[in-house]
This record gives sequence, structure tokens and C-alpha cells, in this order.
Amino acid sequence: MSPRRVLLWSALVGVLTGIVTLAIAEAVAAIMVLPSGSPLFGVGSLVIDLVPGWFKTVVIGLFGTGDKVALFVALGILVLLLAVGIGILQYRRPPWGILALVALGIVALLAVVTRAESNALSSVPTLVGVLAGVIVLRLGIDRLHRWTDAAASRPARAAVTRRGFLVMLGATTAGALVIGLGARAINAGTAAVNAVREAIKLPRPATPEGAFPAGASLDVPGISPLLSANDTFYRIDTALQVPVVDASTWKLRVTGMVEREVEITFDELLALPLVEHTVTLMCVSNEVGGNLVGNATWLGYPIRDLLAQAGPLPGADMVLSTSVDGFTAGSPLSVLLEEDRQSLLAVGMNGEPLPLEHGFPARLVVPGLYGYVSATKWVTELKVTTFAKDMGYWTPRGWDALGPVKTASRIDVPQSGAGVSAGRIAVAGVAWAQHRGIEAVEVRVDDGTWMPAVLADAISIDTWRQWVYEWDATSGNHTVAVRATGAVGDTQRDVRLPPAPNGSEGYHTVTVTVG
Repeated sequence: MSPRRVLLWSALVGVLTGIVTLAIAEAVAAIMVLPSGSPLFGVGSLVIDLVPGWFKTVVIGLFGTGDKVALFVALGILVLLLAVGIGILQYRRPPWGILALVALGIVALLAVVTRAESNALSSVPTLVGVLAGVIVLRLGIDRLHRWTDAAASRPARAAVTRRGFLVMLGATTAGALVIGLGARAINAGTAAVNAVREAIKLPRPATPEGAFPAGASLDVPGISPLLSANDTFYRIDTALQVPVVDASTWKLRVTGMVEREVEITFDELLALPLVEHTVTLMCVSNEVGGNLVGNATWLGYPIRDLLAQAGPLPGADMVLSTSVDGFTAGSPLSVLLEEDRQSLLAVGMNGEPLPLEHGFPARLVVPGLYGYVSATKWVTELKVTTFAKDMGYWTPRGWDALGPVKTASRIDVPQSGAGVSAGRIAVAGVAWAQHRGIEAVEVRVDDGTWMPAVLADAISIDTWRQWVYEWDATSGNHTVAVRATGAVGDTQRDVRLPPAPNGSEGYHTVTVTVG
């Protein structure tokens, strides 16, 4: 057998070893109902924690809500390359391939056990997976050696040893794929929590939102709907694997610089006088004209009332909220205590319990602040503290500590690059300046005069407003820009700034070809 073919077969054994290792680990994690035991998600979470903030911005800018898929693809490629190297190393320099596999297993084990939601059993799936991988690697390379030795000295035996090697390779591959795919498809923990969530009947709000103004929604094809559907609402967070939280055991604790610590269960939370309020949320990583923004009606308990029960001590100026997966966000205490700002510990979204991926059983919703300093999902603790003592997850990674949302606007129709017919065309979109409100929206064609757009009626100062401008379009290529002005006179600036460190700025501009 040629050296090149031997290299390819040994690389294939390495790839199979990687598949077996991950498949067995995932199967054990699923059987034990232990999501925190997945080495793949553990390593992925570690990568997210280690990458600098600017790299996160680049990835979200390139892939948007597909950032996690991009990370898994990158991890998959890395695992593939490492597996190839391990197979070749074990064939040429045994037992160094096995030692390399064990070393990678230790890295994965450290990633798993340092996750916030890990427990004493979280290491088991990785240990079992690595053990299975070592067995497959050793058996596979040993059989490959027998085949190559037989081909070199006893050609008559080569066919027999070749058949044994291929049978072992094929059977192991098929078994690993079945086990791995089955483990991912059958997730008892997620199924159980979903069943509990679907059975929850949210109480009627003590303070309902009320009917929206008749003119709050414009009848323009292609414009963003007034309310964003739950299944299309943007999702940007650090959780590679949606945390599975049992509402019956969930508790929220208010700790830190308080007169008394407060603890509340999910049932106790539902029994409180809940408030319904429509709020537009936005990710700080949203580029100019991006879609990392959504509007929903939330149901929850005012955070200021919860903090009042605890009694913040003098000197405190920040609340550090912590998620079950370890994510933290630092919100200004003064903002959360404002009487005219409906900052909520939310349990409902658009008339139903929070979806798992949006924070079930409870999350924070704070009008006027970017999500990285306020919108903690799967929240379990509110720590009253100071900005001098504590920092949220993204602050030490280069992002602003306060995170107020900037005034922004977006053109939904026509889309950039579109071709339209000459005549009257509706240029339309949405604009937002949470907790200030939108005062005006203007449109400019080809660097001409800014012209006022027609605004839909406002729901409140905490939501976006739809707008439309009727443009008498003439033939040719045109650029169309939009700018908004908040209720406090903060008109968008003619300057282009990236998302980091405190939100993007600039006019959203589209190019249109008029025929």
C-alpha cells in the first residue's frame, strides 16, 4: 500500500475517533438529562468567553442571528483537523495520538466543569466519550497496521485484514452516527420543560397594556410588523445551548447591598400584580439598518417594586443580574427604580409564556437600555452593588458600562438593490428611541433636501414607530437615506460609527434602480 493511502486511512480513523468521542459524550449527557455535560457546548461556551469583544462584533456583523451556527461550523472544522492529526500521529508515533486525544479531552473537561450550570456529574459524559474514543483509535490503527503489514509481506492475507479493517470502520461509524443523532433528537429535559411551559396559564395583568391606537400600524407591504412574532424575534446571547430551567424549582434572589435579601419562586411571581407593557428591544451589536431589533408586548412584575422589598443601601448604583448560564449584565440602579419606566421581570411575551430561547421562565426587560446591560434571560439573581465593584459580562470586553439606546431608523422598503417602476413609491420603515420616543423621521433622495415622512401613531415612548414617505421616483439610479429625531431633539448624526463600544450610528441608506 502506498504511503499516501496509508496516510488517508489513518486520517479517516482519526475522524471516526472524533465522531465516536462526541457521539458517546452527547448520548451519555442525554441519558443522564445533563445538558451541562456536553463537551461540544462546553468548549463552544469557553470560546465565546475568551474571544475579545471586537471579534464578537465582527461575527455578529457577518452572520447576525446565525452567529452560533457559524461558531459550530468553525468548531467542526477545527475538530476535523485535530482528528485527522490524531489519527496520523497514532499511526506514525504511537501512543502520541492517544495522548493527544486525552490532552484535548482534558481541555474539554475543564470547559465543561467551569460552566456556571455544571454540577458534580457534568464531567461524566466527557470522560466516557474520551474513553470510547481511545478504544476506537487504538483498535482502528492496530487493524490498519495489520492490513499494511499483510500487504507488504503476505499479499494473500491482505484482503482478509483489509475486510476486517473496513467492517470495523463502517460499523463503528454507523453506530456513532445513530447514537449521536439520537441523543440530540431525544432530549428529555427540554421536552419536559416545554410541556410544563405549554401548560402554564398566565394570569391576567393587573395593569394591561390597553388597545393600540388605530393609526399605530401602516398598511405598507414589506414594512416591519408593529409586533415582532416570537419565533422571528431576534436572539443574540452567549448561550450556545438554550438553558433548560425547571419553573417549579426556579428562584430569583435579590442580594448584595440591601437591607434584606429577597427570594421569589415562579408561582409567587405569577401571583403578584403583573404589568403588561410593549417594549422595543435592541442589541448593541446591531449595524446601521440591521435587524437585531424587535418589538413585543411583555408581561411581568416591576423590578423597582421587587428592589423596594429588598431596600437598596446608600451608595449602591448598579444591579448585576445573573443568568443560570453565568451571563451577567450591569444595569444602573437609578434606571431600574424610575417610577415612569416599566422595567420588568418578565414572564410573558406576546400573550404566552416566554419561549425557552427568550428566557423562560423569567428574564429582564428594561426600556431604553441595550440588551447587554439589561436584558438578562433565564435570570436567577439580582445583586445590588456598584459599578466600582462589579462589571457585567461585556464591560471588561470593551463595551460601555451604561448602554443607553441611541436614536435610530431603518428603511424596510424598498430594499437596497431593488428595481422599481417610475412613479409614486412608498419608502417606509421603522424608527426607535426607546424611553424618549420618536418625534420626526425624514427621508433624503440623492443628497437632496430632507423631506418629512408620515409617522404612525405611537404606542408609547418605549416602542418603535412605523413611518412612510411617498416618493415621486424618476428613472435612474438613486440613493435614499433616512434619519430620525427623538422627542428630546436628538437627531441622528451624519457620522458612521461601529457598534462598539456603545452602539452604531449613521444614516441607513439604500440604492434603488427606477425603470
